[in-house]
Amino acid sequence: MIKIRKSQAPDTLKREQFSERFRASFVDPAFRAEDTSIERLEAIAWDAYVEGRKAPITQKAGAGYADPDYDLSSEWVATKARIDAAQARWSQPATPSRVLLICASARNDGTCPGEISKTFRLTQIAQKALEQEQIEVDLLDLSRLTSDYALHIHPCKGCVSTAMPLCHWPCSCYPNHALNQTHDWMAEIYERWTAAHAVLIVTPVYWYQSPSPLKLMIDRLVCADGGNPDPTSTGGKKPDKAKALEMAGWDYPQHLAGRAYGVVVHGDVAGIEGARRSLCDWLEWMGFIDAGPQAKLDRFIGYYEPYATSHDTLDDDTAMQDETRNVALAVAKTVVELRSGRLQAVQPRLQRPRPK
Repeated sequence: MIKIRKSQAPDTLKREQFSERFRASFVDPAFRAEDTSIERLEAIAWDAYVEGRKAPITQKAGAGYADPDYDLSSEWVATKARIDAAQARWSQPATPSRVLLICASARNDGTCPGEISKTFRLTQIAQKALEQEQIEVDLLDLSRLTSDYALHIHPCKGCVSTAMPLCHWPCSCYPNHALNQTHDWMAEIYERWTAAHAVLIVTPVYWYQSPSPLKLMIDRLVCADGGNPDPTSTGGKKPDKAKALEMAGWDYPQHLAGRAYGVVVHGDVAGIEGARRSLCDWLEWMGFIDAGPQAKLDRFIGYYEPYATSHDTLDDDTAMQDETRNVALAVAKTVVELRSGRLQAVQPRLQRPRPK
């Protein structure tokens, strides 16, 4: 029996601390007329917290699971059903070719900056090029995390580092109603990745690395690479069961393998090459297929020039615009080759000596 290490987690909040955090959402004086109602809601939320009611609505797992009698979260079951349906559509040759186009900047004109991002402009160029090639485009604008009401990508909890089977596909860590960790956008994003025949990420560099919305999504996609599609096999989140499964031999299924990818990384001072390499390495680790050299782009827009005039600099940088367009065209071409079977024919089908 492998030892389960403990003693890091802090104590649960005291009643007064919980009240302070709960009521922080109701600071607006307009809520004062409903203070009595808020007090009643707080009492219900407190009970859910101390009782740990993570998934208050459940259903029996049923046939096809290791423990058919296990009470699965109904929200998780619904997400899993949508992912399975998306995978079925993806595998049908007659469905339209689909590219998930990701705008990874945290900036948009609906919140503090009051101006669109250069990333969004480049994304629009890529979208137009893809659509001209008769590609169905699913635009995922991650800047909505900064401007949409109560929309979240909650952080990865690192279940995989305890044991791979503890990391469920799709992630079962959220929503956690006991901790008010709800409105998790990843439930939708998993489905959108699954439905795509290719992914094209357009991103700026923030301090040498990916913007936080993109990094949050990347971390939460760990379950797509080796994740366990059966939470009942680990009794939910029981580390001892998960460790036993991994030690018995785990096959690390790549749930999104076989899709194509392209990346466009832009910056203004430094970090573009490192960011581009890390994104490509991550996608290839998951079994994605690059769309060729022209689909992996990193460029400076206004090297050491003022931020205030950077949109004007992009206006003048027609080469950057054309290169972004070429990334999209390379992805479109690869999708056609991939779905026709011509690209798979030259891909080596080798067993990984060290799957993980």
